[in-house]
Amino acid sequence: MTDINEDLALLARYYRQIHDRMGDFIVGNEALVDLCMIGLLSGGHLLMEGTPGTGKTSMVKALARLTGCQFSRFQCAVDSQPADILGVRIFEQSSRDFSLRPGPIFTNFLLIDEINRLAPKTQSAFIEAMSERQATIDGITMPIKPPFIVIATQNPFEFEGTFPLIEAQKDRFMFSMTLSQLDSENELEIIRREHSGRLDWDSYYLHLEPVINSGLIMRFVTTVNTMHVEEQLLAYIRDIIIATRNHGDIHIGASSRASIALVRGSKALAALRERSYVIPDDIKWLAPRVLAHRIILTREAEISDISPGQIVEEILERVEVP
Repeated sequence: MTDINEDLALLARYYRQIHDRMGDFIVGNEALVDLCMIGLLSGGHLLMEGTPGTGKTSMVKALARLTGCQFSRFQCAVDSQPADILGVRIFEQSSRDFSLRPGPIFTNFLLIDEINRLAPKTQSAFIEAMSERQATIDGITMPIKPPFIVIATQNPFEFEGTFPLIEAQKDRFMFSMTLSQLDSENELEIIRREHSGRLDWDSYYLHLEPVINSGLIMRFVTTVNTMHVEEQLLAYIRDIIIATRNHGDIHIGASSRASIALVRGSKALAALRERSYVIPDDIKWLAPRVLAHRIILTREAEISDISPGQIVEEILERVEVP
């Protein structure tokens, strides 16, 4: 049996290599890499908001290559059908039988661009497959092999022709984050790289070699699952979740899925930081990314222009840290 500390040291070493290789091309928004890796190790999916041109596709595609995983991308449209994502069975004249033409969901890394452009019927079919790790096509159920992570984007500034996700669907995403535009120093670094010819995606991606593989990822998933969390930290997670249900500016608080996400995610984060134990800072770092998309504010709070992120930060300040 492999020692857990050996596995954690190995995971941390590979993770540093991944960050270094990502940094050769990607500038800023390192938290996206962190959340994708946490999602891989904890079985979660990620919902992103942000302006176009923040490098989402490049980051996810590069991370998939570095982890030795398959990558698929689907651009959502109002007329997209469930079969466009899940796949379809085609009748082959040569064999006089049906054969499956799998959709983009049968992969390891799936990037769904502008998920809120999908019609509700297609959203439901996709999220069901994402949640249950399987797709039913013409009555035949096919499993989606792990590791499997969905990174879905939605643009908050384009509302025409969109169908916002309902809260129950948002709850299926373990994490969420808003990709910010680069600050002045990082923007200057982009300009320098372009000027010196170092911002060549084709050349970078062509020479990108995997650091690990899907088999190792699943081994690390098992390691993360066996990590212990102290009872007082479990109670700390409970107190944060209960605080969202009792806050005056929150109409509907976080569900039990949020509790599960904090437990699983904090274990994965601790593992990436080469610790076999969770500390309060792990939970505090993850909490805004687990809770912000799950809570529904009161009408009065929305009118006062209070954001879910502000409420979560206030809760973290109030809840006693063990």
